[in-house]
Amino acid sequence: MTFTVAVAGASGYAGGELLRLLLAHPDVEIGTLTAATHAGRTVGSQHPHLLPLADRVLAETSAATLAGHDVVFLALPHGASATLSAELNPATLVIDCGADFRLTDDEAWTNFYGGARPGAWPYGLPELPGQRDALSHANRVAVPGCYPTVATLALAPAVQAQLVDTSAVVVVAVSGTSGAGKTPQPHLAASEVVGGVTAYAVGGTHRHTPEIEQNLAQLTNKPVTVSFTPMLAPMPRGILATVSAPLTRSVSAPAVRDVYADAYEKEPFVHLLPTGTWPATKATLGSNAVHLQVTVDDRAHRLVAVAALDNLTKGTAGGAVQCMNLALGLDEQAGLTSVGTAP
Repeated sequence: MTFTVAVAGASGYAGGELLRLLLAHPDVEIGTLTAATHAGRTVGSQHPHLLPLADRVLAETSAATLAGHDVVFLALPHGASATLSAELNPATLVIDCGADFRLTDDEAWTNFYGGARPGAWPYGLPELPGQRDALSHANRVAVPGCYPTVATLALAPAVQAQLVDTSAVVVVAVSGTSGAGKTPQPHLAASEVVGGVTAYAVGGTHRHTPEIEQNLAQLTNKPVTVSFTPMLAPMPRGILATVSAPLTRSVSAPAVRDVYADAYEKEPFVHLLPTGTWPATKATLGSNAVHLQVTVDDRAHRLVAVAALDNLTKGTAGGAVQCMNLALGLDEQAGLTSVGTAP
């Protein structure tokens, strides 16, 4: 069976990555593609690398143009998905790559986004306990943020095994500029970015902070507090996250590694690297893989996990396609790969 798929926000980075992956998917037919300011232009004018779709014209984004498809991906700015999705057929599989339906707590939403929380959809991180069941045959899916994906997967096994004090989690993550979207911004110009690394949203103000806490809280009955500092690096895509937390008891690095190996043994897209090998963003580019390593800092009595992924693939579009596969009852790995590009 072939499923028809529409992509709203197809002119952006996330939309373009969705199209790249969907072109290689054996079970889908790409239908309507929409945009806002770029409506009326061709896909090729925005994504020259997508040759099979180059002559397609981007339509206006509306419920009418998106109607009649089996699946609709929403790669839209924050706040746009809630209104549009309410106008779509309830039987249509709608997968939101934005933040509108990720959080379950009203106070967290108000503090970080403002206004009334639109609601919560099944959360699209299959590697969390119970999420594959929640995503199976779902009609609405909220794709995680890129930072929460990498931070959650980096620490989840340790939290589940009660190895760490979740009240003092520290996440420092370096991301490429594509995470800020395609809209031109002065601070993302090459002359501003190249040659340096910059911290931003320092002091617990980044909107992904409550999402990371929400994910880890599902794995423990202890309080969860995350200090998250994101950084911008002079590269187009990729995230490297260092996640640490105090140990709750003395445990060796090999013992911690065994916990992680058991947790991710059957996960197709989470790869625990050989001992002594540390993740690098370059190795994950274009793939749906998460590369992970973990150890113990004995002197500081902390567990340290380092993880890398491509923020546009596993961090957004790849995760969305993975969720689509589960919701439609397809092979979870269809259209996706763990093989990156090099050099």
